[in-house]
Amino acid sequence: MHRNRFTKIVATLGPASSTPERLRILFEAGADVFRLNFSHGQQEDHRQRVDQLRALEKEYKHPIAILMDLQGPKLRLGTFAKGPMELKKGQKLRFDMDATPGTAKRIPLLHPEIFKAAKPDGLLLIDDGKVRLRIVAHDEKTIDTEVEVAGTISDRKGVNLPNLVLPVSPMTPKDHKDLVFGLSLGVDWVALSFVQHAHDIAELKKLVAGRAAVMAKLEKPQAIEHLDEIIEQSDGIMVARGDLGVEMPPEAVPPLQKRILAACRVAGKPTIVATQMLESMIHSPTPTRAEVSDVATAVYDGTDAVMLSAESASGDYPIEAVTIMDRILKSVEGDPLYRRLMDASRREPEATTADAISAAARQCAHTLSAAAIVTYTNTGSTTLRAARERPDVRILCLTPNFNTARRMTLTWGVHPVRTEDAHNFADMVQRAVRVARQEEIAKEGERLVITAGVPFGTPGATNILRIAYV
Repeated sequence: MHRNRFTKIVATLGPASSTPERLRILFEAGADVFRLNFSHGQQEDHRQRVDQLRALEKEYKHPIAILMDLQGPKLRLGTFAKGPMELKKGQKLRFDMDATPGTAKRIPLLHPEIFKAAKPDGLLLIDDGKVRLRIVAHDEKTIDTEVEVAGTISDRKGVNLPNLVLPVSPMTPKDHKDLVFGLSLGVDWVALSFVQHAHDIAELKKLVAGRAAVMAKLEKPQAIEHLDEIIEQSDGIMVARGDLGVEMPPEAVPPLQKRILAACRVAGKPTIVATQMLESMIHSPTPTRAEVSDVATAVYDGTDAVMLSAESASGDYPIEAVTIMDRILKSVEGDPLYRRLMDASRREPEATTADAISAAARQCAHTLSAAAIVTYTNTGSTTLRAARERPDVRILCLTPNFNTARRMTLTWGVHPVRTEDAHNFADMVQRAVRVARQEEIAKEGERLVITAGVPFGTPGATNILRIAYV
């Protein structure tokens, strides 16, 4: 069950994609990783989806990664006494922590952390930035603002504060409960929303305690100020362009996407580009040309994966969305420019044995027109190094650890297989050849480039390169 492409597809599950038959078709159509969005649905819904995915994994004998996405803190307005309210430019408006329904002069905003962080000239964006207000005065209990961009506001609309650092943990009580539940189900990745600092990720990693890989969602401008530290702490990065595009000027998001992907490539951390990729397909059987170009750009930028959100979770055409995304990825990867970009963006390897072996494996595979690079790994670090090189052949990841195999399904070019670790050199070659043939990645007469570490089974000890004939 291997894909004829390098870039992976993440499909969000929801009401439109929750039956066993729909999951099967999504998987066959090209979905590699399935996202459970804990901002929606009940825990029992997520349990059923995990059970269905594990049954599918067993049937196809191929690892499937499950990504749980924690909701994080949601900042929202209170309610209004007379329903939706139209704001005019220049209008003065006060926010306070009184739960009494709002009027034309004051609005409840029941988040004390906002009042602690408020400062003159700070911005309040409402309803995904459709309405913008600037802070003119504040104290511990009130914030006075002036409307800069007019529009309609109503009950419970979301609030963004792009130039304020909020003294709030990204983990809410709901997130703590959801995390315990998700880990009990055996999810493979945990994505954290509202990340502002590297210590937000460190806090989550302590709670996860190695039971899943941890992904930082970059959706706050404050996170970009600490980008390198967040990447270092995280196991993977999601470029959450929806909120980034609200809290930053929209024209800043494309170059920022390239910067994040390049930094993650250097660090060898998997990336997901997310939000509004094929959004018109929520209600249309075909995407716009601009959306196709957007997905293609992320692939040209070298992302490990692209993600469908509402398109696959609640849209009218979830199967078509995965199918067209699969076609876009294959088309881009077949373009000679794609290969030139991957080669041009490759950095010099670090002065370590493992990096030297990985770089040499890529060069050998290219020179010999090998069928694949085979990596033996326990933790996945050897495979991540191989993927960072962006070779022009598939990476067959052999690991005795089922959790590692599942997590690696997110990584660019990787086809993971759970198998026993090699016992000696002869077994290393024989096992690699046998699995490559079983998985239809190599056929008789082709060559494999094999990397491993001695002593076998030692994490992070990549120090062998071997070329084998099938």
